Amino acid sequence: LAADAFGPGRFARTAYRVRQGIAPVAALCLAALLDDRLVGGIRFTAIRIGEEAGAALLGPLLVDPTVKGKGYGRALVEEGLARTRAEGFGLVLLVGDMPYYGRFGFTPVPFGQITLPGPVDPARLLALELIPGALARATGPVKGYAG
Repeated sequence: LAADAFGPGRFARTAYRVRQGIAPVAALCLAALLDDRLVGGIRFTAIRIGEEAGAALLGPLLVDPTVKGKGYGRALVEEGLARTRAEGFGLVLLVGDMPYYGRFGFTPVPFGQITLPGPVDPARLLALELIPGALARATGPVKGYAG
């Protein structure tokens, strides 16, 4: 699904660079099946923002084009966020489209507050606070966090 959704250039994307070499949080890796066929998936990776741990990077979210618009993406995001909250993460960060992710409560990160290890359109850097005040405490560069 990742190859179809993002193509071979996915390895150069900034979000991929954050995740590189860091295993995703197993409890937060979900798959959507339709008649035993994989039609979607989502994963979350633990990250550190500056000196602050306790954040997760959402991505990738993948949905087979043959079932887009059928609610698989929404279900994966909603369940993933519920599990992320239950695991005790305070903040979820992603690079994505505000019109899609805004429905889940994501908002743009204030310009310059959080930086990624590569170029990113500031309007696409989005965050969701799971614990009040978590975004205000998150400042600086994003790094994958295995701890």
